[in-house]
Amino acid sequence: MSLDKEKLLQSLVNGEYPDAQGRYGPFGGRYVPETLVGAFTRLEEGVDKWLNDGNFRDELNTELKNWVGRPTPLTPAPRLGERWGAEVWLKREDLAHTGAHKINNAIGQALLAKRLGAKRIVAETGAGQHGVASAAACARVGLPCEVYMGQIDMARQAPNVDRMQRLGAKVIAVTTGDRTLRAAIDEAMRDWVASPNDTYYLLGSAVGGHPYPYLVRELQSVIGREARQQIIDQSGGLPDVAIACVGGGSNAIGLFHPFIADGKTDLLGVEAGGHGNGLGEHSATVVHGRPGVLHGTYSLLLHDDDGQIQETHSISAGLDYPGVGPEHALLAATGRASYCAVDDQTALLALNECCEAEGILIALETAHAFAGARLYAQEHAGARILIGVSGRGDKDLATLLEHAG
Repeated sequence: MSLDKEKLLQSLVNGEYPDAQGRYGPFGGRYVPETLVGAFTRLEEGVDKWLNDGNFRDELNTELKNWVGRPTPLTPAPRLGERWGAEVWLKREDLAHTGAHKINNAIGQALLAKRLGAKRIVAETGAGQHGVASAAACARVGLPCEVYMGQIDMARQAPNVDRMQRLGAKVIAVTTGDRTLRAAIDEAMRDWVASPNDTYYLLGSAVGGHPYPYLVRELQSVIGREARQQIIDQSGGLPDVAIACVGGGSNAIGLFHPFIADGKTDLLGVEAGGHGNGLGEHSATVVHGRPGVLHGTYSLLLHDDDGQIQETHSISAGLDYPGVGPEHALLAATGRASYCAVDDQTALLALNECCEAEGILIALETAHAFAGARLYAQEHAGARILIGVSGRGDKDLATLLEHAG
């Protein structure tokens, strides 16, 4: 793919994406079945009408403050900083209601669904955090919720399954395909195709056909806006780097987006390296992927020479998606953000180090970002490092016990 990187980067910095066709340079767009064209059109019109409506924003901000618990703190991590030879700051989305960044997007979309006249909501989940957030948000606004979750993910994230059910959601096991996040999205979209007029699909990451990548980015950018101001206030300047884990990419784009125009702040996304570099051994879509279409958008994917999407692997249920949001694909293509992969064992070590040094049990997804931050610190002595703590690790205790020792 031949790209004018300088021109694309300038448009990116100028905030020109997505364009009118929902594209981020060559990526993005909308590739959906005819039966969903009307639903996507209504959603796009609703996003254009409500997202910047004063009353909607006031209601959303009130919920973010009084129910979600925003702003979340920016926490210095001096003992990690001493170990790494760096200045380390943690943006604490693990302290948001339901324990992860997912709630920012879920409550925003639930409020939007009410305004669009939806009678029910469907969602998908991998690690369970988006499912829990969707269930909580639907309870908050009074809409029934059904969550599709892969059978494998249900087994390794059983506590979150129970939480969703207690919050009133119906959890539907997906036994087809890879039985993880990709299959859950497939089934949620099939449900939406079957009843597009009265159902709202509450998509959990910055993927899918336009306007979902834009909508999720806008709802999650509260993370980066808060963190940017907090680190200026608390440290006296911008960070040298902002680092986040990347699966589909919602928490990372939420952290990165307000820093895109700050050219002196590096952006580093950390993907799941699994246990090898071969297809099926990892979930490192930006590092190893190639362009293609999945779930309605053109982006980087993990597929074989015949274009068949491949199964993925990660110790973290929330990172094992074979695609990535189109804005991340553009950030990588222009060089504005860098992406690396961290294997399962290194992520486990990073999780343990954070527990021992700072008294914080982070999610396995988040642990990949900490491992990437450690590597960055080794190459940039004394750097001011901002890490997005996407979620807390209570949900991962069964997996941690399985891998103990």
